[in-house]
Amino acid sequence: MEIFVDALPALSSAWGQILQPMVLGYLVLGVCMGLTIGVFPGLGGIAGLSLLLPFMFGMDPVLGLALMIGMIAVVPTSDTFASVLMGIPGSSASQATVLDGFPMAKKGRAARALSAAFASSLFGGLVGAAFLTIFILVARPVVLLFKSPELLMVSIFGLSMVGILAGRIAIKGIVAAGLGLLVGTIGEGPFNGELRMSSYDYPYLTDGLKLVIVGLGIFAIPEIVALLRKDKAISDRQVIGGGWFDGIKDWWANKWLSMRCSLIGVVVGVIPGLGGSVVDWIAYGHTIQTSKDKENFGKGDVRGVIGPESSNNAKEGGGLVPTLLFGIPGSGSMAVFIGALALLGNGIDVGPSLLENNLDFTYSIVWLLALANVVGTVLCIALSGGIARLTNIRFALLAPFIFMIIAFAAFQSGQNLMDLVALFAIGFLGILMRRFDWSRPAFLIGFVLSTPVENYSNNANQIAGIRFRQGWDAGMDYLFSWITIALIVLTVVSVIVGLRQAKNIMAEGDVPSGGKRAPLVFLLAVIGFIGFALWNTSSIPDYAATDRVFPVFVASVSLAGALILLVQMMLKPETHTLFADGERSADAADNSFGLWPTLAWFAFLLGLTALAGFIIALAVFLVSFFRVRAGINWATTLILSGAGLAFIMAMAWVLNRDFPPGVLQSYFDLPWPFT
Repeated sequence: MEIFVDALPALSSAWGQILQPMVLGYLVLGVCMGLTIGVFPGLGGIAGLSLLLPFMFGMDPVLGLALMIGMIAVVPTSDTFASVLMGIPGSSASQATVLDGFPMAKKGRAARALSAAFASSLFGGLVGAAFLTIFILVARPVVLLFKSPELLMVSIFGLSMVGILAGRIAIKGIVAAGLGLLVGTIGEGPFNGELRMSSYDYPYLTDGLKLVIVGLGIFAIPEIVALLRKDKAISDRQVIGGGWFDGIKDWWANKWLSMRCSLIGVVVGVIPGLGGSVVDWIAYGHTIQTSKDKENFGKGDVRGVIGPESSNNAKEGGGLVPTLLFGIPGSGSMAVFIGALALLGNGIDVGPSLLENNLDFTYSIVWLLALANVVGTVLCIALSGGIARLTNIRFALLAPFIFMIIAFAAFQSGQNLMDLVALFAIGFLGILMRRFDWSRPAFLIGFVLSTPVENYSNNANQIAGIRFRQGWDAGMDYLFSWITIALIVLTVVSVIVGLRQAKNIMAEGDVPSGGKRAPLVFLLAVIGFIGFALWNTSSIPDYAATDRVFPVFVASVSLAGALILLVQMMLKPETHTLFADGERSADAADNSFGLWPTLAWFAFLLGLTALAGFIIALAVFLVSFFRVRAGINWATTLILSGAGLAFIMAMAWVLNRDFPPGVLQSYFDLPWPFT
């Protein structure tokens, strides 16, 4: 009871912070943005939050928080549109919804499926927020006991879950996480400033890669390219029909199923790295197992919508537990969220210090999450008709605008033309990882955790050395507290269980196998980079050994895992899941355009930007793309191109941002926006 009494001032202060018109306005804006992002399959919360990152600099912390939470809360709700109306998973957390939601839509019961899904999402989101409220109060005294060894073990636990529960081939997940960790160490070392995998001849890399670029590149670009290659609308259906109230009645009739699946979502969300890739399948499996009549599942049973949708919204509340309490992202979107909080400044940092010094801010997150779920559900129902029509627009008419915004957002992270080059390079890596069934969430979470894991390990090592000089018992007590021992046991158990379950988890969906050459070439490229990283960081001199230890260890483990994969590829037949290749799927066979011609358009924009600056390049790109690639008439081409240019210039003017310059700007004194 004393815990609750101590927290009351922070609880009331949190309500005071968020119940302001400006804060609520930003919350609604975030919800609208999340609704827009969630409609497009594959973009999801990671891409949406990555777009927001550049605009977090200098923003009022509570306003920035409202904007982000609004987006985080509504994406798992709005991605239902793609799953139900198109038969395409809107995100990794809505794969199971397709199995029964899409058949319901084909039977003319799309409205019933959507309303049941929205009601379930709302309930799941509120359960997640309620759990987070109680858990923070109860866990706060324990969390404040966490020191560097405990935080290091939590990070290792999160990485172990990410690596093993990231795909059908466990070692692939481990190597993907290691690859992310290595990419996160590029640049100057944090302790002695020694360069790692970079050079002062290319100063851009000395500061390392920015999270916004990695997040957008690894997730958004692969999905944009995949949809663009199809050269058709996302969906050929827009009729939703009636039955909105029937869906809500369906949810009420299955409210206990919704409760159980919401709790499953919370538990899965708490486990770092597990998140969206598995939560809907666990909930769907539970739904079938606990149902007496199973014959309609997969044919349009509304319970197959209610179960997964309850869990995937509840997981956001659960995912905030490790994120806020330990600074360990519970999912890919939480990884970006951590980076965004750091940009808000004002001394706000996730982990034990957040609960100790900013408890009111912590509860602002909780209340905003609950409010955003309510607002998001209402807007999803109100805007369903218009959203259904949006999915019938040819994606070739939408892709240039999406890429325009992504390129603009990426440039704002460092105000350097090389930001766009890095975006293109990481995007190409994301395309290949998606194609060959390598876990992109594992890579992203590894990237985010690289800095804290290195800092925790170094701090723990230094302090332990001091304690051991004081006495053996003092050193052992510091390193092996009861919390550390419990986390070690939990990590070992999770690895054992994860190895058994990994074969049932699909990192990038059901990717078919066949053909050794392409997957083998990609693996050899990965081995080449890891080998270079190992050689490069091993050459750091002894006086700066603290900058060397972490990347050398990660590269050694990753290289061992990659070599094991190489040996397995030599021994296994090409039908084995090791040789997963998305280009061999039936879906890929329907593509109207190849990968290279599609990428050539974005390379064209990049090259022209380097020569003439972003605005001139964008104007040429939009006109060329709409006229040649989309094949529309000149009048429509000029109208759409003008609208895109006006929008991006208005956004830059309002936010006081610049555009990437080119060689032209160094020879001529041009006015804004050409400068």
